[in-house]
Amino acid sequence: MSGREALRLAEEKQQDLVEIAPAAKPPVCKLMDFGKYKYEQSKREKEAKKKQKIISIKELKLRPNIEDHDFEVKAKNAIRFLKDGDKVKATIIFRGREIVHTQIGQQLLKRLAEDVKDISTIERQPKLEGKNMIMILAPKQDN
Repeated sequence: MSGREALRLAEEKQQDLVEIAPAAKPPVCKLMDFGKYKYEQSKREKEAKKKQKIISIKELKLRPNIEDHDFEVKAKNAIRFLKDGDKVKATIIFRGREIVHTQIGQQLLKRLAEDVKDISTIERQPKLEGKNMIMILAPKQDN
C-alpha cells in the first residue's frame, strides 16, 4: 500500500507507522505503539545484559624466593579467584640480580599451575617480559 494510505490508517487506529526493514523493496512498515515497542526493546536489552558474565583479571604478585607458606596463601587466593570465574595473572617480579635465575620463576609458575590444574587451564604460558615473568590462568569451562 502507499505511504499516504498507511499513514492515514495509522492515524485512524491512533498508532504509529514504524519502518521495520528500510532496505527491503518496498520498505516494510508496521502499525504499532512506538513507545511500547521501545520499552519492550529496552527490557530485552537489560535482560541480555544481566545474563552476561563480566570476567576480570586478578593479579598475584610473587617473588622468586617466596617461602612455602606464603606461596600456599597465594595459591589459595588464585583458587578463590578462579572459582569466582575470574582469570588470574600470576606475575613474578625479579629485582636486581635475581633476573639471572629465571628458571626459579618458571618452576614457581609451573608449581602454581599444577596446584590449580583441576579448576583452570593455562591461557598463556610463562613468559619473561622485562623484569617480570607472567602467566595467565583461565577458569575451566563447564560444558
